[in-house]
Amino acid sequence: MSLTEKAAFCSGRSFWHLEALDRLGLPSIMLTDGPHGLRKQASNADHVGLNVSVPATCFPTASALASSWDTSLLQEVGVALGEQCVAEGVTVLLGPGMNIKRHPLCGRNFEYFSEDPLLTGKLAAAMIRGVQSQGVGTSIKHYAANNQEHGRMWVDAIVDERTLREIYLRGFEIAVREAQPWTVMCAYNRINGTYCSEHDWLLNHVLRDEWGFEGLVVTDWGATNDRVTGVSAGLDLEMPGSGGINDRRVLAAVRDGDLSEAELDRAIARNVSLSLLGKELEHRQAPANQAEHHELARKAAAQCAVLLKNENHALPLDRSANIAVIGAFAKHPRYQGAGSSQVRPTQLDCAFDAIAELTDSPGYAPGYEPRHSEVDIDLLDEATTLAHGADVAVVFAGLPGIYESEGFDRSHMRLPEQHDRLIQAVCEANPNTVVVLANGAPIEMPWVEAPNAILEAYLGGQAGGSAIADLLFGLANPSGKLAETFPLRQTDTPTDQWFPGAHRQVHYREGLYVGYRYFDTAAAAVLFPFGHGLSYTQFEFSNLSISRDTLTPDNELLVSVQLKNVGNQEGAEVVQLYVSDLTPSTYRPKQALRAFTKVMLRPQEERTVTLQLDDAAFAAYDTEAQAWVVESGEFELRVGASSRDIRLKHRLTMRSDQQVSEAQRTSKAPEFGNRKLDVTDATFASMLGKPVPPPESSRPYHLNSSISEIAESWLGERFRKRVVAGFQKTMGANSNNETTKKMFEEMANNMPLRSLALLGAGNVSSRSLEILVAVLNRQFITALRLMIARRPE
Repeated sequence: MSLTEKAAFCSGRSFWHLEALDRLGLPSIMLTDGPHGLRKQASNADHVGLNVSVPATCFPTASALASSWDTSLLQEVGVALGEQCVAEGVTVLLGPGMNIKRHPLCGRNFEYFSEDPLLTGKLAAAMIRGVQSQGVGTSIKHYAANNQEHGRMWVDAIVDERTLREIYLRGFEIAVREAQPWTVMCAYNRINGTYCSEHDWLLNHVLRDEWGFEGLVVTDWGATNDRVTGVSAGLDLEMPGSGGINDRRVLAAVRDGDLSEAELDRAIARNVSLSLLGKELEHRQAPANQAEHHELARKAAAQCAVLLKNENHALPLDRSANIAVIGAFAKHPRYQGAGSSQVRPTQLDCAFDAIAELTDSPGYAPGYEPRHSEVDIDLLDEATTLAHGADVAVVFAGLPGIYESEGFDRSHMRLPEQHDRLIQAVCEANPNTVVVLANGAPIEMPWVEAPNAILEAYLGGQAGGSAIADLLFGLANPSGKLAETFPLRQTDTPTDQWFPGAHRQVHYREGLYVGYRYFDTAAAAVLFPFGHGLSYTQFEFSNLSISRDTLTPDNELLVSVQLKNVGNQEGAEVVQLYVSDLTPSTYRPKQALRAFTKVMLRPQEERTVTLQLDDAAFAAYDTEAQAWVVESGEFELRVGASSRDIRLKHRLTMRSDQQVSEAQRTSKAPEFGNRKLDVTDATFASMLGKPVPPPESSRPYHLNSSISEIAESWLGERFRKRVVAGFQKTMGANSNNETTKKMFEEMANNMPLRSLALLGAGNVSSRSLEILVAVLNRQFITALRLMIARRPE
């Protein structure tokens, strides 16, 4: 390849395709969105799915799939996704999403698995193995610490290395070591001052040198900051193409000696390797079995739903009962999230139709308008009248799309007021009420005591309606477990006081205390704990035993327990194993999930379940030693059905020559004040191992200033309005959908100025943006010099 050809292979040819080189037989392969279904656009391309994509099976979103706690199911879904990619000639499916659910309000939480890194990593690895078994690749994302939508393209995540290693990188590490995804997608944001797209420590030292990653690193769409620095730092592929802007910069850097050709060759070799892998698809395309995949989606949705509450055996329902179905989601399902992961389903089941097939003439009242759900007294009155005359009322409620989407975070943790009022009113009219929820993340439930049963269906994909009916009438037995804690209130969340940050930064001051690690350590009350989920049958745990009572590093430990289905219905239980360090020399959460397995048992069937632990189950990361350390001490193994439902315990002794460094031993840690985390600047600095970075000012403006930041000025506000309108027009936002409009406006507002040149494919020049910045900063002489200067882009 010539140097010019190499430079061209640094970035995409178009929105979804890589560069081609016919002379060498390199095709233009396609990467496209997932992660819970294929989103291949047949014509015009856009980032968030307004333009038509080919029909594909829409599986449950990651928040739902994670609640299955079933690696076999995730692998089966992965195989189906791979088959759909093969059928459409797609080389890489962009997913799964692996970011930790740091706060319930992250707008994209529906696309992520869990608040726990082990569960995240194991489920992701299973899905990756499934997809890649079909000869197509995956792209785990967004690497790393991309835990919010606000400012995601420029915010600086200030986080200590131990927290990064144990919480935010651990899931990625498991997925890379166990499944070797073809690609890793770097995030938009910065980590401790450096953009992920040019983070040598993150991309080269950790990902490749430590974990042994063999594939290529691709940007999130438009995540490039400094392309030349990125090549040196291990960023191989920029997507989408920048209209040649960055290719020319790379070419000039090599010619000027600022970038070695060897570094460029390293990146291009990885990109070419992916093209060669994609070339094999030309000879293997075969239609996917959409009917089989729909049935798999139905099975998955049923296994993912979580039965949160079931008093008085309200569920399963009697088919002969007079049933009132209430809530517009029953007929107009909310089955997936909004944004780049939107799939055009091959078919769409609605719960009401599925219920009507199983019982005679159910009544129906909408209760609310499905898209925005403002309070409507007439709809409330209609619903309560229907509920009053029924044997049982089933209320479908949840979050409309405008409440959670890519592009913006949720503003609160509540349901729409109409949904809350509807549930309360129906429960007063008929105490025998069942609530079915459709949402991508935790919600507050001020009415939690009122209904007899609550079924968390999450966003169940295109077959979710049929799956809900199967569960309501006992054709399927709920077996899902929460992969995230449901707090009582948003303010109870440990990260709430630092989310989504300020002054262009977000401080991860909570350290390791994320999700249940905080709630269990603080002994704080929760609405529903991590790992919680009921069944129509009951399970008994007994006879916990371990392969040795004294353990040394590099030895594996086998933990066995007897599990018995003591009920009268076949069902599945998730055996969860938590480890607690009873003699820690450095701060640690009370307990952490270290192994799990899902077991299906017939009535009265009993089985010995064995889980395996290695060093990772007992280790802490020592930032001073730059190593995982297993110290001598006493540990307790805790086996149960949730983090708060521990059935069996067993102690063991660890004998080790390893010791945590003095620096880590004496480092300050987050403290609990009245069950709230208290992290002073001094404590956070001790965690970071350096002073807390000072707040960033939004002025003077620069090319990484966001569109909303420059809108603080008169000229900037007018420029912002033009950008928002132009962005919506470019993306095809001619829809009257309020969610789409809000998503595009927030995406545009959070976009840094530099992205206008890169995503504009040459329609907006970098020089014109530099001139704008100079004018905004009232540097008029500089602006004039830039206007008359002659230099290439």
